[in-house]
Amino acid sequence: MPRVKTGIEELDEMLKGGFMEGDAVILAGSAGTGKTTLALQYLVNGVKLGEGGVYVTFEQLPSQIYRDAENFGWNLRKLEEDKKFRIVCTSPDLLLNADGEHILDEVIKEIQPSRIVVDSLSHLAMYVDEKEMRKEAYRIIMYLKTRGLSSMFIWETPQIVGQTFSVTDLGMSFLVDAIVMLRLVEVESSMRKALAILKMRGSDHDKRLREFDITPQGIRVSTPFTGYEGVMTGSPRKVARLTAKDLAKKGLLKKR
Repeated sequence: MPRVKTGIEELDEMLKGGFMEGDAVILAGSAGTGKTTLALQYLVNGVKLGEGGVYVTFEQLPSQIYRDAENFGWNLRKLEEDKKFRIVCTSPDLLLNADGEHILDEVIKEIQPSRIVVDSLSHLAMYVDEKEMRKEAYRIIMYLKTRGLSSMFIWETPQIVGQTFSVTDLGMSFLVDAIVMLRLVEVESSMRKALAILKMRGSDHDKRLREFDITPQGIRVSTPFTGYEGVMTGSPRKVARLTAKDLAKKGLLKKR
């Protein structure tokens, strides 16, 4: 099956080659976990592969996004000049209440993107009644799917260190094809970042939690959290490793 590579080598390995083409992905995490960085990196790496990208934002001005991207060496203005990328700064009202021609129709026609990021669903939820949120989200997801776009939706979770993240907190987990979680964890009195793939419809994926860092080049995923338990709680504990001598004392080592 065709795959949409994130361009982050270790993450693509976790995804068994990348996201499935045309899938809708939720990128969930609390403030400061690197959601915007990963989403922009996903789009920029897509341009390098010949796939145009659109970044729809309800929260940040383009000037701020340009500035933040420059810190990682990504010249978004140049990509826009080359008609390979576009930032759409709009309000949820305009996106939801499109009358006739959709607000994104012209951008999609001009850029002909393969990837799109919507930042964010949690901001969109502020403008929609809770009972209507899933219906409106479904409408946006299907609009993008019918245009052949691989979409990524940012969702800011209220979870902080020490609290457990639940897929059901999203309320819309069944609408999307994949869920990637970013979260902060406290390990030995220092804050570290963890990444996990909670769902990937129609494909196998790495079930382990991996540590990641935000480097000058963007997101870099490293090794799994080994030797700890309770990482998902945000406050992992070291797993006691018993030696053969310890096992013998406890009567757990079988006699040969």
